[in-house]
Amino acid sequence: MTTLATNKRANYDYDLLDKYEAGIVLLGHEVKSIKTGHISLKGAFVNVRGNEVYLTNALVPLYSHANRNTVYDPTRARKLLLKKSEIKSIIGKKKVDGLTLVPIRVYIKNGLLKLSFAVGKGKKQHDKRHAISKRETDRKVLRALKAR
Repeated sequence: MTTLATNKRANYDYDLLDKYEAGIVLLGHEVKSIKTGHISLKGAFVNVRGNEVYLTNALVPLYSHANRNTVYDPTRARKLLLKKSEIKSIIGKKKVDGLTLVPIRVYIKNGLLKLSFAVGKGKKQHDKRHAISKRETDRKVLRALKAR
């Protein structure tokens, strides 16, 4: 699996609970643009409309060799392809207050573009500080063990 884009802030800003994998409905030039590495998940989110799931605010710029005469919105909502049972479980989890759907990464699997996203609970500022201090103490312990 080749990773094309990651959301580096996802683990920092959210406690990720359940992860899902979905296909993305794209236009032809969007696929080429993403496969060349031109996609940004910064500020993107996944939302549910009716019984469908969409990736919103992901920036996919126009492919450099595409027809420039067409009107194109690089941050349009893109439908995600999931099973009905997965959509029902996502809708059930989304009803809980404080939970959101966060895109994690875009990658190629068996020649197809996939999006990995998770149900996440937003961290408070003190939780982020606690995670940073825990990470630093773990590094100190590993350095001390390595020095011996």
